[in-house]
Amino acid sequence: MPRILELCEKYFNSKNIYEILGIPKTASDHEVKKAYYKLSLKVHPDRVPEDEKELATEKFKVLSKIFDVLTDNAKKTLYDERGIIDDDDCGLSSLLDWWAKIFKPITISDIDEYKEKYIGSEEEKTDVMHAYLDGKGCWNYMLDHVQFMNIEDEPRIFEIIKEMIDSDVVKEYSIFTDEPQAKKEKRHKKYNKEALEQRRLEKSKELEKEEDFVQTIMRRQEERGNAFAKMLEKYENMEEDDSEVFDLKDLGVSKNKKKLKKRLVHRKKV
Repeated sequence: MPRILELCEKYFNSKNIYEILGIPKTASDHEVKKAYYKLSLKVHPDRVPEDEKELATEKFKVLSKIFDVLTDNAKKTLYDERGIIDDDDCGLSSLLDWWAKIFKPITISDIDEYKEKYIGSEEEKTDVMHAYLDGKGCWNYMLDHVQFMNIEDEPRIFEIIKEMIDSDVVKEYSIFTDEPQAKKEKRHKKYNKEALEQRRLEKSKELEKEEDFVQTIMRRQEERGNAFAKMLEKYENMEEDDSEVFDLKDLGVSKNKKKLKKRLVHRKKV
């Protein structure tokens, strides 16, 4: 079984857990928690498409282990001094339960609110800069490492990085400024295909919900029809006795049996 630091390198391209969270070694507990929440939110198994859940689950496990190390003084000291992480494993369900105790449950509105604040913020610009430098100008790398970024954002992201290049904040990579058209088209084709598959999946789920709703309505109508038929049969077989009164307030009809029978027969004809 791969060790935690090996998995760090596999999923996050680094064995430095501070680098993975994007924090300094001197980060406070609050900074650790904030960085962990931000990154784990991105790979939380409940937030990704079905075909990405397996990978997201493994990344989430690794991040949870990193957070556990950095918030435990003994484990943190062991890592800082000797570069060692205890590899005791635990199941995903317990990790998710543990995560839920630390952070409030994620809702769609939470994600939308965070996205609205993030896009165009200084935090996004910082993430873009790091992704640009770490990926040496590779657009595919930036798409994978900048939250909420997609191909529609490329013109906006280009302007952000171009301003940094012009201001000598970052170096210029020709693969970014002079990207071959064939590579760009290949990337767009790939992401358009993934977006189409995602829309199909969402549409399929919507149709399933609609079908379930229709079936529920039909079942209820059938149940009501059966109940009405039984009630009609019951009262059609009654003797003609106008003096008999029934407690039928819940039906919203006359208590007089003769009037009731007449009304039921009329409904049946209709």
